Parts: sequence; C-alpha cells; structure tokens
Amino acid sequence: MTRIGKFQWDDGGRATSGYVGITGDCVTRSIAIATGLAYRDVYKTLTERYGSTPRDGVPRSIYAPYLEELGWKEQPFSPVAIPLELYDFESGITLVLCQDQFGRRSHLCTISDGVLYDTWDPCDDDGTYRVVRCWRASDTAVCSARLGAGVTEVRHAGDLTQSEFEKIIQRLRAIDNTARNQASTESERENALRMMQSLLLRHNLSREDLASDEAVDSTMYARVACPVNGSKSLIWEKVLATYVAEHIFPMVQWYSGRKGHRTIFFFYGPRTDVENSVQLFRELLLTIASAAKILYGGYSRGSGASYAEGYVASLPKSTASGDPQQDQDAPSKEATSQALMQKRSLLVHERSSDWLFAECGIRLVTTRRKLRDFRDPAAEQVGRKHGSEHRIDLPTAPKRLN
Repeated sequence: MTRIGKFQWDDGGRATSGYVGITGDCVTRSIAIATGLAYRDVYKTLTERYGSTPRDGVPRSIYAPYLEELGWKEQPFSPVAIPLELYDFESGITLVLCQDQFGRRSHLCTISDGVLYDTWDPCDDDGTYRVVRCWRASDTAVCSARLGAGVTEVRHAGDLTQSEFEKIIQRLRAIDNTARNQASTESERENALRMMQSLLLRHNLSREDLASDEAVDSTMYARVACPVNGSKSLIWEKVLATYVAEHIFPMVQWYSGRKGHRTIFFFYGPRTDVENSVQLFRELLLTIASAAKILYGGYSRGSGASYAEGYVASLPKSTASGDPQQDQDAPSKEATSQALMQKRSLLVHERSSDWLFAECGIRLVTTRRKLRDFRDPAAEQVGRKHGSEHRIDLPTAPKRLN
C-alpha cells in the first residue's frame, strides 16, 4: 500500500493525436493512460456511447461499463471519504474517481505505484478532492505496458518553451513568404519549400500552425505547485513570482494559496514554460532567503525582509526573446518580435485561464494586502546591489523530439 508521492505530467497522447483546444477531458485522458490505448480510439468509443463529445466530461454510467469491458473491475469502497493525498493505494495501476468536498466537481485520474499521471495534481488543493471510486485491472484487462514497467518519464512532442516555439514559427513564416514571393527566383523558391518542409517535419508542425498569430489552441497546458515555508506568503515572494512570470516566462501566470500551514505558489500556462518557471522560482527563492538569513538572521520580517525586497526589485529584466545579442544586432526587428510576443502572451493568458477553470474548476480574483510598516533602507540598498549583480540562468528546457 502506498500514497501518492509524485506527480507526472501526462496528457494521455491527446496532443500527438492531433486534438487541440481547451477541454475537460479527464475521462478520456485517464483511460488512455491506464489502458495504453490510443487517445483517439478512446475518444471515438466514448463519443459513440455517449452520443456527444467527451471533451467536457463523461458520466460514470457511460465509462464504467466501458472499463468493465476492458477488464477493469470496480473495487469495494468504504463510504468514508478519504482525501486523495491520504489514501493508501495498492501497487500497480489504479483508476481513481475523486470528488471535491462539496460534491460539485468530479475528476478521474490514473495512479501507478505512487505516481499520479495527469495534467494537474488534485493533491495540491489541500484535501479538496476525496476518493469516491477505484478501478483495478484484472488479469485479462487491457493495461498500459509503460506504467506496468514503471516508466515514469514521458517525452511528448511539443517540449519547446513558448519563446522557442515562437522563433520557429517566425522563421517558418519568413521562409514561406520567400517561397510565395513572385520576385524570388525559381531556385530560391524551391530551396525555401525544401527548408520549410524539413522544419515542419522536424518540429511536428503543419501549415495550419503558420496561418495566424492567434493559433494558440495547440498549446499544452499544466499547473505546477511550489510550496514555500510559512502560512502567509511574503511580499517579496509574490514580487519574485511576478518577476519570473512577467520578465522571464511571459506566457506563465501564477496565484497563491494555502495547504495546511504552508503557502503554495501555483504556476500555470504552457507546460514546458511552467516547469521551467517553477525551477527558476525555487532557485531564486533559495538564493535570496539564504543570503538574507546569513546577513540579517532571517527573511520574513525586519531588515532581512527589506534586503529580500531590494534584491528582487533589482533583478535584471529580460526581454521576451531572452537573447541579448539579438537585441544589439537587430533592435527594430526585435521590437516587432516583442510586439507579436506580447499579443500572443495575452491570448495564451486567456486560454490558460479558461483551461484552469475547465480542468481545475478555479476562477481567480485579485486581492490586495497592506504593505509592511517597517522598512530598513540600508538593508534594502544592499539587497538592490546584490540583486543587480545576479545573473539569471534559464533552466534548460528539453527539446522537441525529432
């Protein structure tokens, strides 16, 4: 018996099957992950049985018989509702139906040997989701060989950061313009077409991806939690989260909440950007807190907090491209690129918020909190000096599979 100890992002093959758009497809996704069946096949079967698209959920009366036909047996269950993160699961693969404490939202997910496979982690929501039903595979069940073998690291097409993706799209559009330009020679058009075809195949793209600046529906979204010490988030921690989201990974958004006696920072948006932003946030958080503790004995109040606030305020601001050499070589071109990136960021933010509601049932509201009364200008100045000297090293994102 084991509890959930790790979260692994997995969309069940939705993106590689060519499905796009915002959806609450937990049933299709979880069944595809647990059984190893192609996402497209599960989607088609559920559509036929439900008589409607399964992209916004499927009733248990529809998918439970389907699971039984695949050899998955519903387990006897105690009427006592146990939070998902406190439930002891048997070894092997388990399909779990959980429900929020008010009974308003249900969610199906796949758990294998203490690893939860999904696009977001319900365990981060502080006991909100409780186990309602479980299905286990029989000896003759259709079951995922990947999960059964204990393979947890999954590589998916699309593992580019959003900024890298934008650069590839812009390059492809430039090549496409050359191929369509009547002023180009025949050999130039032929070379442009060959180069474009090679890039499209290498990065798993199509001409539809080049059609509009607003083609953001193919983005894969995720939400990742980053716990910090303390029951209340500090001002400089919030400013740091804003810095990471606005200046380093502009496609990402964040919000904070509480889980027990700890504060949780949630980052959500394009999957790879979210994973990288959490990594960078943790590194900066540890660096600043450690420096404040060494110099002033703490970082949550007094001079230590002033030092941390000054440090964050003076961190170097990065452009959307993240390429300083490009800024020097082609300032006008970079300005145009930044304008396009800002436009796309707004669209991705809108889609991210829609995804957060569709998947997690969360609508965010903005709140304001009173600033600290005590400030130490000297400590803040030291922090500003150290922050201005800090070099931001972006986490290395995995590249898209060729």
